[in-house]
Amino acid sequence: MASIPSELSTRCSVLLPKYESVRGFTHVLCEPLEIEDFVVQSMPDASPIRWHLAHTTWFFETFILKRFARNYEPVNPMYEYLFNSYYNGIGEQFPRSKRGLLTRPTVAEVMIYRREVDNRMGQLLLEAQPEDAKQIAPLVELGLHHEQQHQELMLTDLKHALAQNPMYPAYEPRPASFAEEVTPQTWHPVEGGIVEIGHADTRFAYDNESPRHEALIPSLEIAGRLVTNGEYLQFVEDGGYRRPELWLSLGWNTVQSEQWEAPLYWVRRNETWHEFTLAGLEPLNAASPVTHVSYFEADALARWQASRLPTEFEWETASRQVPVEGNFVETRHFHPAPAQDAEGLRQMLGDAWEWTSSSYAPYPGFEPPEGAIGEYNGKFMCQQYVLRGGSCATSQSHIRKTYRNFFPPEARWQFTGIRLAR
Repeated sequence: MASIPSELSTRCSVLLPKYESVRGFTHVLCEPLEIEDFVVQSMPDASPIRWHLAHTTWFFETFILKRFARNYEPVNPMYEYLFNSYYNGIGEQFPRSKRGLLTRPTVAEVMIYRREVDNRMGQLLLEAQPEDAKQIAPLVELGLHHEQQHQELMLTDLKHALAQNPMYPAYEPRPASFAEEVTPQTWHPVEGGIVEIGHADTRFAYDNESPRHEALIPSLEIAGRLVTNGEYLQFVEDGGYRRPELWLSLGWNTVQSEQWEAPLYWVRRNETWHEFTLAGLEPLNAASPVTHVSYFEADALARWQASRLPTEFEWETASRQVPVEGNFVETRHFHPAPAQDAEGLRQMLGDAWEWTSSSYAPYPGFEPPEGAIGEYNGKFMCQQYVLRGGSCATSQSHIRKTYRNFFPPEARWQFTGIRLAR
């Protein structure tokens, strides 16, 4: 494809190859799938793969093409309704819990939709006037990070769907087996005081990571690695799910009503624990980080260990000691890996999202953008907890140490794990 004209900003000039790379990786993740895998919805919190493919395309069409492309005509006017997730400023949405009931548009039609929007986006990036480019560039960048979020959701939603099948089918074989030797837990000091928190430079970040501000943290120690399956199994075998004194009241109510006995995807066969992974059902690896646990389970495990969960401010301060490296989606392991050594802070980035004890709330001075795009993060700042660090399903180019993920405390279908503090 021809290069972008030089009169466009430098920032715009790199967007087209980045656009093609991110959008292309979505299709790479779809390569192991059969056509039936695209259409199933296993629970209201999950969405069919077909819907993710269409919604991420709808994002570019709605927020960029309809606004900036000359004489733009929608690919299909009904798609605005079908694939709008939660943007009330755009219009009414098809009910989330019924996305799996749609047999039309077909997967093939959704792929045509993606190609058509990609072609028009490419043309727009080539032809946009400089005054428009300044507005288009940040929206394209937001759309690409939005797509990377949905790439992660595609993997976790698909995993939940495959786990409902008693055949426990694999999405993709793992390229190599994980080691089963557990590295010792270590503790690392974090100096207390007034610290600077939040995004600080000109690179992309979500609005909820700003403004940068001061926070007060105590002196503490933070665990060198994530809690392992073996350590969590000790909690299970010690009656952790039968001891109300370890649980928050709402957590205990959830354990009782949902009849939880172990993390999501743990399966007992012949008195031996196994774990369902995207590579199929495997014997539980004691050295791997425990994952698919709720905030309630993470908090209860911490109490049982006479520890606690770190706040998001403590986590961010501690993370400054480590590079943005780890087990991300690019490794294609699609599962948290055991810590490789016993030195320093390990697994801070990648492997599993780490629950913090911080409620998801706006930073002082937070202001969402105007218009429908302002609904991206701000309106969810209620009844959720912050997670940090990314997971084995997160793109390395998507994560930052200031990144604030958030889920309700009962959520377990994401790759969520535990790091302790004391």
